[in-house]
Amino acid sequence: MPGGPGGSGIDDLEQSASAFAALRQRFDVVSLAPRNRSDRAEFPTHCGRSGPWVTRPKDLAGYRALARTNQEASLKCRQADPELFDHLDSRSVARDLDAIRAAMGDTEVNLLANSYGGVPAVAYAREFPSRVRTMFFDGTGDPTASDAETDAIDYPNRERLFGRFIEWCDIDPACALHGEDVSAVWRGLLATADRTPVPATGEPPEVAYTGFDFVITAGNMMKNSARWSALAQGIDLARDGDSAMFVGWVRQSLGGNPKFPALPLARAVECADDAGYPSYAAYTQARHRGERLSPHLPGLWQRMPLMCAGWPHPVANPRDPLPAGKLPPLMIADQALDYPATAGLLSRVPGSGGVRYDGVGHGLYLLGQPCVIAHANRYFIDRTPPATTTICRP
Repeated sequence: MPGGPGGSGIDDLEQSASAFAALRQRFDVVSLAPRNRSDRAEFPTHCGRSGPWVTRPKDLAGYRALARTNQEASLKCRQADPELFDHLDSRSVARDLDAIRAAMGDTEVNLLANSYGGVPAVAYAREFPSRVRTMFFDGTGDPTASDAETDAIDYPNRERLFGRFIEWCDIDPACALHGEDVSAVWRGLLATADRTPVPATGEPPEVAYTGFDFVITAGNMMKNSARWSALAQGIDLARDGDSAMFVGWVRQSLGGNPKFPALPLARAVECADDAGYPSYAAYTQARHRGERLSPHLPGLWQRMPLMCAGWPHPVANPRDPLPAGKLPPLMIADQALDYPATAGLLSRVPGSGGVRYDGVGHGLYLLGQPCVIAHANRYFIDRTPPATTTICRP
């Protein structure tokens, strides 16, 4: 199952064919370009590439304004094909997958779920548990966890990472903030930007960055320590009134968008998959929770739920529990930074196991990480997952 949402499993197979060489000696490897891929010809191109920027509302009026903006953008894209737009959820993708299984004449499937592909994989496990032979979750997080459960793991995890960034600045003169109180500089920047957004050289005024914009961008940049030097330089520039380095990194990463947008096609998938807040009260609770758990990156995990403010339809694929007694043991794998979140799945089905990769990488099987591939292939063959203490190293 491809990630994204919006990715194509066919593209994944073409780009990562060598990773499947050993597995193909024992299995046919099949994938799909799912109905919710971002390049659907039925919709205008911009629906999968740009949209209104995600903001963090200060009050109920701001939340309602964000909801209206999100909804207007989605309704414009929905007009192209309302029937398809209303059925891009992962539960529908799971049913498509089972139709493929039936067409192939198989009674069971072995699933490799990559990144967001874990959401339709979990939906498949709920809908068709007796048809699951094996199920491998690679960098998926835990799609069954509540917002509070996810926040309790993810915020402290990223806060520890920010602590390592501070330690690096303390010891390495290459850090542009070396010799300073990095925590105070960063938190001061966030407070200043929330009062008066920081403009960027060469950008229109509306691109000015709020504290939330800085948090979202820094939270993504810092996952790779190779970017820490650029992050420190960006902070140094931003406190002097120029957010250009942050904007430049986002433009490079997001196809020209200067901020993280609420893509209408992604909304049609993730909001139908229960990613949003059910109310303004739930949003404020999550906001306070993030501020308490992560003083350096408050609101980091609110981008996706806020993208769903204003979603007008019922949730099509709720985060219901897995039918644990009807499923075989699962396998997971993830890089050390994100492993605690994905490891939540291990407690959902008895006998499950996983691999922690002590390196950097998202979607380790497709990346060709040999140790992870070896453990996963053994699991696919004999249906026995690795021990929960298993570690792979670069």
